[in-house]
Formats: sequence, C-alpha cells, structure tokens
Amino acid sequence: MACLLFHTFLGTTILMLLAPIFIPRLSNPANITHMTKMATLNSIIPMTLFISLNMESITTNINWTNMNFNLQISFTFDLYAVMFLPIALTITWSIMQFTMWYMASDPNINKFSKYLLLFLIAMLTLTTANNMLQLFVGWEGVGIMSFLLISWWHARTNANTSALQAVIYNRIGDIGLMLSMAWLAMKLNTWDMQLMFSHSTTPTLPLIGLILAAAGKSAQFGLHPWLPAAMEGPTPVSALLHSSTMVVAGIFLLIRLHPLLNMNPLALSSCLCLGALTTTFAALCALTQNDIKKIIAFSTSSQLGLMMLTVGMNQPELAFLHIMTHAFFKALLFLCSGSIIHNLDNEQDIRKMGGMQNTMPMTTTCVTLGSLALAGTPFLAGFYSKDLIIETMNTSMLNAWALTITMIATAMTAAYSLRLIFYVQLNTPRHKPSVNPSENNKHQMQPILRLTLGSVISGLLLTSTLLPNKTQIMTMTSTTKLSASLAALLGIMCSIDLLYQTTHLVMSKPILFHTASTQLMFFNTMLHRLTPQKNLHFAKTTLLLNDTLWYETVGPMMIKNTNQNISDKLTTSNTGIIKTYLTTFTATLALSLLWMHFYGTR
Repeated sequence: MACLLFHTFLGTTILMLLAPIFIPRLSNPANITHMTKMATLNSIIPMTLFISLNMESITTNINWTNMNFNLQISFTFDLYAVMFLPIALTITWSIMQFTMWYMASDPNINKFSKYLLLFLIAMLTLTTANNMLQLFVGWEGVGIMSFLLISWWHARTNANTSALQAVIYNRIGDIGLMLSMAWLAMKLNTWDMQLMFSHSTTPTLPLIGLILAAAGKSAQFGLHPWLPAAMEGPTPVSALLHSSTMVVAGIFLLIRLHPLLNMNPLALSSCLCLGALTTTFAALCALTQNDIKKIIAFSTSSQLGLMMLTVGMNQPELAFLHIMTHAFFKALLFLCSGSIIHNLDNEQDIRKMGGMQNTMPMTTTCVTLGSLALAGTPFLAGFYSKDLIIETMNTSMLNAWALTITMIATAMTAAYSLRLIFYVQLNTPRHKPSVNPSENNKHQMQPILRLTLGSVISGLLLTSTLLPNKTQIMTMTSTTKLSASLAALLGIMCSIDLLYQTTHLVMSKPILFHTASTQLMFFNTMLHRLTPQKNLHFAKTTLLLNDTLWYETVGPMMIKNTNQNISDKLTTSNTGIIKTYLTTFTATLALSLLWMHFYGTR
C-alpha cells in the first residue's frame, strides 16, 4: 500500500508539472503558479513516506532503444531524488509567484513562465535519471533553457553576449561528460548506473571528464566567468538558476556518480583543490563588487566551490545537504534584490542605495536573515550544513593548503554579507528622491516570506531527518567546533573598513589588489580581450606579412607575371593597324593552303 501511494503521488506530481506545457488554457502565469503549488504539496507525501520507511524505487517504463546494451527510460527515486523534489518545487513555486509581480509589464510573460517551468522539468529529469543518456537529456535541457532565459531581453547586446558565454563555457564542460559517456559505453558496456557502480574500480581519465563537466556547469575556477555574466537575465531567472537548477547540476552529477570516484584518490584530490580554489577566488571577487546581483552571484560560485570541496572530502551526503539548505537562502537573496532593484527604478549599484530599512522594512529584514544564513550564523539554515562541512574539514588529514584557504573564504563570506547589508539598508538614502519603494503586492512579499521561513528552519528539519550516512567525528576541541563561527566573526571584524568606502567623502587611492579583485583578477580581460587582441595582432603582422612576401609572390603574382610575359610576346601583332591584320590573315591563309596541298592528299 505504501509503495502504491509513493508512486501514485510521484506520478501525480510529474503530471501536474507537465499539464501547463500541453494544455493551452493552463499556460498563463497564475495557473502555472497554482499547478506548481499543488505539485509542491503533493511531493511532500512521497518525501514523508521515504523518511518514515526508507523506501527507494527504480521505475523502468519504456525500452528506449537496443544497441550493444539496452537503453530504457528509467527513473530512480532514492534519497537524492525524493529529498530534492519538494525543495526544488517549493523554490520554483515562490519564484513563479514573484514573477507575476516582477514581470507583470512584460508582454511575453506567459512564455517566460513556461520557460521557467521547463527549466525545472529539465532539472528534475537530471536528478531522477537512472542511466547516463537520460541524465544527459536533462543536462542539455538545463543548458538550453539557461540560454533562452539569460537572453530573454535579447534587444540588449550584453544579454545575448552573456547567454552565448554561458553556452560556450558549458559546452567545454559537456565535452568531458560526452567523452566519459563514450568511455563507459566502450569499456563497461553499459550506461545503467547500478551496473556502472558494480564495477570495482574506474580509471582516472573518465573521472577527470566528469569533473570537467561539473566544473563547467557549476562554474568552478577556470570555467567560472559565465556565472556573474548570467546576471543580465531577469532576476527570477537568476534566482532559479542559482538556487536549485543549473549551477547545482554539476555538483549533483558528482554526488550521483560518487561510487565511481569513491576509490580514486587523484579524482577526489582534484575535486578538493578545485573546490578550495573556487570558493576563495569567488569570495575575494565578491568583496569588491558593487552590483548587488553580482555580489550574490559570486557568493553562489563560492558556495559551489565549498560543495565541490565536500565531494573531494568523500562526503557526498554532506554536499547534498548544503545544496538543499543553500537553495533557500540563495533564492531568498535574489528575490529580495529583485524587489529592491524594481522599487529603485532598476538601480543595481549598492553605493546608490542605503536607508532601505525605513522604506522596505520587511524586505531588508529578509535580506539580513538570508545574508546571516549564508555566513553560517548559528541556528539558521546555512549553519547546519556549512558548520558541519568545516568541522569535517578541520578534523580530516587532507590537503592543508586547500583547508586553510577555505577557512579564509569562510571569513570573507561573512565580510561581503555584512557589506551588502550595510550598503543596502543602513545610513541615509543615496538613491534618487523620485522613487517610492513599496511592499504592498502579495505576489511580491509572500514568496520572500516563504523563503525566509525556509532559510530559518530548513537546516534543522533536514539535519534531523537526513543525517549523513558516514559517521561524523563528534569529539573535538572547542576551537575546532567553533571554527566556522570564529571565522565568520573574524570576517565581520575585518569588513568594518570596507563599510566606509563610499559613505565618507574621502578620495581613496585604488591599490592594485583592489583593482585586481574588482576586475576578477583580470581573468576576463586576459581571456576575452587580451588573447583575441594578441591573436589578431599576430595574424596582421606575421601571417599577413608571410602572405604578402611568400604566398602571394610565389603563387598568384608569379602566375600572373608569367602569363603577362607570354601574352606580350605572342600578341605583338595586335597593334590595331588594319594592314597588319590583313597581312597576318593572308599569311595564315597561304600557310593553310600549302599544308592542305602537301599533306591533305595523302
């Protein structure tokens, strides 16, 4: 009976999500929001059955195709799929409702809401897939939907450029996934996950391909520039993309396929070092950004680095716990920033805000709670996963360099969170006097308050029902136990100097460090501008010079000159004088007659 209920409610949830796509009368934003809400409430029942009975299932519906191995449409409903489903639906429901207010003036809001729903469906396809081909369909689905949504305002050049940037960087990562899938098909002769996991060891090369795929999708260092650039899309897109869909897909891939990485120290060490470098680099860049959405975007990249680090510590359940808690406060921060931007006449520079606690008290309170949860403040959502990650990190015998810079990144997280709070809502207003912020619309405030509640209690609920399967070290020194809180406190203390950069009219001299961190360590400048410029200069000076000196001289110019000389020697009779033409004609005729006389009769 429990099994029947489990599958019935899961099937009903999926049908509710598909209904607005195929039924035209349900395709308006209000109906899509309502169907997402019903699907959210419906998905809680399978999650409750899973928690109570630990019920996992693999459902195979259709035999897809027969090759050397069978490919079937197969869904797995295990810990990761069943727990992720209601959280992704809750966040999408909130973003859908917020969209009804934020995009109310957009003439294509129906299409926009459908795109958001398709984005969610592609992510759920990825998380419930039981074979690599089905996972790849969801993987590419979130990629193409991110392109369509980031370039939603396609009349803006920056939006189109950012969408192309996202596709190109993700395509680099996709090469790794496709090569790994090709290796699995040739060597293991299967794409079914249970059969893949049954093999004892996996070589390093296909695992590096999976890590490359995760690095592209989850914006790890080296393939990270597309993530802040994606802020050109509408704020609801940023909220959905950064919380529970696109960017966590890469980390989810490694969590789902962790049994392949489990026994490979080189692959785990690569994840550890890559995650530590990403979390520190992104936190450093977030410190000096002035665009409110880019600060939150870099905080996402920093937290994704922390998740990658956790996978590298061989703790996939702990990384998954941080994915779920992070989704709530990251979606909350984006919706709050969207509300503030919309009310300030599309102003995104935090230096031109200030004093918002008087005009938008509920929104700024929610921003404070979301930022505190991000910084790992005790007893908020981020604390229960982030504190556990740092405790595990400090009690491990792994790479000391990676662990040290991760602690520095934790301190910087608190610093840029406090800086955001300070600039947006404290002191006197610095925005235009003509704007009149308000919080009267229910579609504006209900999603924000719902996500705030999730940011406060989700960590406690998830930790009490979803403890990591691996036994954690429970005995440690007080300093180790308090290390996360101490790092956050240190970051807050060190950020006091950052708070007074623009509120006091003192001209500060820009130092190289500030310029470098503001310009993302010149990564975009070197990769997107300097490299093409050097290539163009090389082509103009070296290749074009060779073209002129050798290729053109030896090839077309030599043929032209040779033909010209031959033509000049053979056509000297073309003088334009009629007497010359008649003489030539007479001589030719005489020679022809003589030829025919002597040789034609034989």
